[in-house]
Amino acid sequence: MDSNGVGGGPLARERSHLSASRTALRAMREDVEALDIRDVTANWVNAQILERQIGDRIKALADLSDTPLFFGRLDYLHAPGAEKAEGAGGERPQPEAAYQRLHIGRRHVHDADGDPMVIDWRAPVSQPFYRASKKDPMDVALRRRFGYTGGDLTAYEDEHLSDPAEAAVTSRLLQQEIERPRVGPMRDIVATIQPEQDEIVRSGLSGSVCVQGGPGTGKTAVGLHRVAYLLYAHRERLARTGTLVVGPNRSFLHYIEQVLPALGELTVGQATVDDLVAHVEVRGTDDARAALVKGDARMAEVLRRALYAHVTPPTEPVVVVRGSRRWRVPAYELEELVSQLLDRGIRYGAAREALPQRIAHAVLVQMERAGEAPDDRVQDAVARNSAVKAAVKAVWPAVDPAKLVLRLLADPEFLAEHAAGLLDEDERKAILWAKPARSVKSAKWSAADAVLIDEATDLIRRTHSLGHVVLDEAQDLSPMQYRAVGRRCTTGSATVLGDLAQGTTPWSTRSWEEALGHLGKRDAVVEELTAGFRVPTDVIAYASRLLPHIAPGLTPVASIRDNPGFFSIRPSATHTGADGTGDGGTGADGTGDVLAACRELLAHEGSVGLIAADARIPELARALSEAGIGHVAPGEETTYDTRLTLVPASLAKGLEYDYVVLAEPRAVVDGEPDERTGLRRLYVALTRAVSGLIVTHAAPLPEQLLD
Repeated sequence: MDSNGVGGGPLARERSHLSASRTALRAMREDVEALDIRDVTANWVNAQILERQIGDRIKALADLSDTPLFFGRLDYLHAPGAEKAEGAGGERPQPEAAYQRLHIGRRHVHDADGDPMVIDWRAPVSQPFYRASKKDPMDVALRRRFGYTGGDLTAYEDEHLSDPAEAAVTSRLLQQEIERPRVGPMRDIVATIQPEQDEIVRSGLSGSVCVQGGPGTGKTAVGLHRVAYLLYAHRERLARTGTLVVGPNRSFLHYIEQVLPALGELTVGQATVDDLVAHVEVRGTDDARAALVKGDARMAEVLRRALYAHVTPPTEPVVVVRGSRRWRVPAYELEELVSQLLDRGIRYGAAREALPQRIAHAVLVQMERAGEAPDDRVQDAVARNSAVKAAVKAVWPAVDPAKLVLRLLADPEFLAEHAAGLLDEDERKAILWAKPARSVKSAKWSAADAVLIDEATDLIRRTHSLGHVVLDEAQDLSPMQYRAVGRRCTTGSATVLGDLAQGTTPWSTRSWEEALGHLGKRDAVVEELTAGFRVPTDVIAYASRLLPHIAPGLTPVASIRDNPGFFSIRPSATHTGADGTGDGGTGADGTGDVLAACRELLAHEGSVGLIAADARIPELARALSEAGIGHVAPGEETTYDTRLTLVPASLAKGLEYDYVVLAEPRAVVDGEPDERTGLRRLYVALTRAVSGLIVTHAAPLPEQLLD
C-alpha cells in the first residue's frame, strides 16, 4: 500500500484532475443556467414545471467547496463493459480507454466532449470500489483513496489488489475519514461505505429491507444512501411516486438534512410521524397507560367497527320520479346493494360514492325492461336525484374521522359497544377523556389521538402511497404509528432502520417481525449490522454491559476502530461512598465537574455534546452561561466558535458528537417511568461519542454498569 501526503508526482496530477473536474462541473451548471425555454414551452403551466426542474438541476450541480468532488480511483485490468459503464443513471457508454481509470465521486461529471471525469458512486462500474478485495479483486488492479483537508486534496493511498505480494492492511485514510472530527449536521459516508453496507444500499427497489444496527454501525447513513442509490437507479419511477424519510423528531431531521443534497439529491421529503398525521392541532398529552392503549393495533379494529356501525340496513324503498313515471327500488334490493359493497371491503367513502350509482343502475334496469333506452347521462341524473341522495344519507351517512374519534374518546357507551372483546374495562377507562371535549376544535388532542384520526381517515379515503419510505429509529413506534407509516408505502417499498436495544418508549417494539407485520411489510429482509465504525472500543464495550438487561439476545457491536479514542469515568469530588454524599466544593450535584469536563473536551477539535437527564437541562444551561461556555440546543447549528450542544437525554437518539460529557447516569435512568426504559435511554446516551466520552457522577452508577 502506497501513501503520499506531499505535492509533486502523482499527487500533483490528481490535484490537476480535481481542478479540471471542478471546472467541468461549473461548465455543466452554466450550460443549464443558460437554457432558454421560451420557444419550447406550450403554455405557462409547462413553463413553470420546466423552470422548477431546471432550478432543481442547477442546485444539484452545485460544487460544495468543502466537500471532495471525488474520493477514490479504480484502475481496471481490462476496460469494463459499456453496459456496466452506462449504469441506470443515464451515463452514456464511452470509448474503451475512458474506462481504464475511473475517478469515483459523489456525482457524475463530464467534460465538454461528454467523456466522464468523475463517475457517480452509484453506477455499477463503481461498485468494486466498495467490494473489491485481495480474495476477489473484481478485475481491479489498483484502488486509490484520497485524503482531503477541507476541499483540498492532500494525500492518496494505493491498494494493489492484483499484486499477491502486497499484504492486505487496513486503510489509514479510511480510518481517518471515519474518525474525522465533525461540526454541524451529519455528513455522508459515501467514501467509507463497507461491503456489508453496500449490499444493503444497492438492494432492489421492489423489496423492503429492515436494518438492525447497534450504535455506530452506520444504519442511518446506510438508509439515506440507499435512497440516493434508488433515485439513481429508478429515477423516472420514483420521480412519479415520491420518496420520504421519516425521522423521530425535528432535531434529528435537521441533523441529517444535508446528506442527500451533498449527493445531488434534492427531491426527498422529510417528516416525523406527527407531521404525517397532522389532521388536528396537538395540544394535549397522554399518560403512559393511555398512550399504550391508543397505540395498540387493536384500536384499528375498534375504529373500523365504530365507522361501519354508521351503515344501517334500509327499511324504506327509494322512489325516483322522472317526468310522469315513478321508479321504485324496494328495500330488500337496496339491502342487497349495501351488502355487496360491504362484502367488497372497499373504503367507506368509496363505497358511499358507489351506492348512488348502484341504485341508479337498478332504476335503469327497470327503465330498459319498460322499453326505454337510457344512457350514462340518465344514470348520472338518477344518481343525483334527491330521493337517491336522501336514501344514501340515511343508509350510508358521511362520517368525519375526527368526530368519530372524538365520540369514541368521549362516549363510554359508544366505546364499550365497539371495543367489546377487544379492550377490557380498565383499558377503556384509560383512554376515555375525564372531561369530554365539545367539538373537534376545542379538543386537546394528543399525538396518539392524531394517529387514531389518521387511521379513521384511511378507513374512509385511501392514503396516497409513495414509491419508497425510509423509517429511522423505528424501534420506538407504536403499532398504530407503524400502520400510519405503512399506509404511505402500500404500493411501494420501505427501508426500516433501528436498534431494539434503543427502544425508549413504553410501546417500543419487541421484535422486527412484529413491527414489520404492523407496517404491512412482512416479507422484508432483516439485515444486522454489528461492525462499529463510530463508537470507540472501550465506550461500546462499557455500554454493552447493559444489553443483557435491555435486549437479551442481541449481538453486541464490535468496534473496528484503530483509534481507541478515550473513555473516562469520573466520580464527583462530593462522591465518597455508595450513598453519594460528600463535600468536595464543586456542588452536591457535581456541576463543577461537568463544566470542567466540557472545558477539557472543547480544547480538542470537533463537536462536543453534553448529555443529561431532561430535568437537569435548565440548571446546566444556566451553569454553562454563567461560566461563559457558549452552547446550542439540538437542531441548532454549531459553529467553530460554539461547538457545545446541550442535549436532553430524550433527544440524544440518532445524534453523534466527537466528544461527549454524560452527566449523572443514574438521573438518566431515574427520569424514565420504568427501569428498563431508563437503562435503554442510558445506553443511547453512552453511545453518542465518536472520539471520547467522559462520564461524571455524584450519585452511584447504576448497578448494571458495574457487572
